[in-house]
Amino acid sequence: VCCASMGGMIAQHLAASAPQRVASLTLMMTTSGARSLPRPSWAVQRTLLSRPQGPGQEAAVEWIVHILRTIGSPGYPADADALRERALESVQRAWHPAGSMRQLLAIVADGDRTPLLARVTAPTRIVHGLADPLVPVACGRQLVQNIPGAQTDFIPGMGHDLPDVLLGHFATGIAENAARASPWRSTLVGFAPQ
Repeated sequence: VCCASMGGMIAQHLAASAPQRVASLTLMMTTSGARSLPRPSWAVQRTLLSRPQGPGQEAAVEWIVHILRTIGSPGYPADADALRERALESVQRAWHPAGSMRQLLAIVADGDRTPLLARVTAPTRIVHGLADPLVPVACGRQLVQNIPGAQTDFIPGMGHDLPDVLLGHFATGIAENAARASPWRSTLVGFAPQ
């Protein structure tokens, strides 16, 4: 199981409540939700709570690009054309602005998952950007402290995105972590290490 951001929050529940279903776990740029952890800056929060500057597809694309630039990796800036194309594809595929607010509300409503983390038995890798403005790196460090045997991959210059130049690095780390799964555990979940 490999999940990022809110997906990583969901994966914590899965790994703690159904450990027989998770051979290995990679949590990327996510948090336990502990209330003592740092929050995004007010500037980032304002950006996330903002709205497009007008109706229509072009305003939506501009708004998404602004959000992605705000939370993205300062050490690995995205190509402007590629970012705009990604935003356009997102709007054309499924544009539901209320969904973003529902996602934020679900994150807040879930609360602190720290008590669940001791029940995670799968080999776990924590991947987090040292420059993440949305989920500060302290959140990744707290996960490492609370998940037994968790390994880390804290990346300088990485924000709250998955820069294309790091995709090979991520894939290698995920594969290495998956290889840590014991053979008996892997057969229980239908995974056969290569």
